[in-house]
Amino acid sequence: MNKIILMGRLTRDPEVRYTQTNNTLVASYTLAVNRRFAKPGDERTADFINIVAWSKLGEFCSKYFKKGQQVGVIGRIQTRTWDDDQGVKHYITEVVAEEAYFADSKRDTEATANTFENTFGNTAPGSMGSDFEVSSNDDLPF
Repeated sequence: MNKIILMGRLTRDPEVRYTQTNNTLVASYTLAVNRRFAKPGDERTADFINIVAWSKLGEFCSKYFKKGQQVGVIGRIQTRTWDDDQGVKHYITEVVAEEAYFADSKRDTEATANTFENTFGNTAPGSMGSDFEVSSNDDLPF
């Protein structure tokens, strides 16, 4: 099973691109996810995780997600490789978002954006859920 659940703050506004083959929208952004524990005497650290959202979910993220905002993402981990123009092979691991949610209140968003920028600076490397919906417990297979 390949499933990941993350909650963190956006390090920048989502970046939107379109595929060359069929003009599909893809939004990419990075989440700063705090590590659960810190060594005694050390500050808490964060991991910076690349997120990719396709089509309607990508459109939602690009429209409503902003730098510093806390969001939740459910998705899967994907690794891929490519060769650049000089023939150098590159590897990347990213999360392909399947669901994305607002994780802080609107009132907290503005204050958080300022705090985030003061903490991580400008150069730190709501929801649209799945289509699955249960109308009653009778619909569940267990």
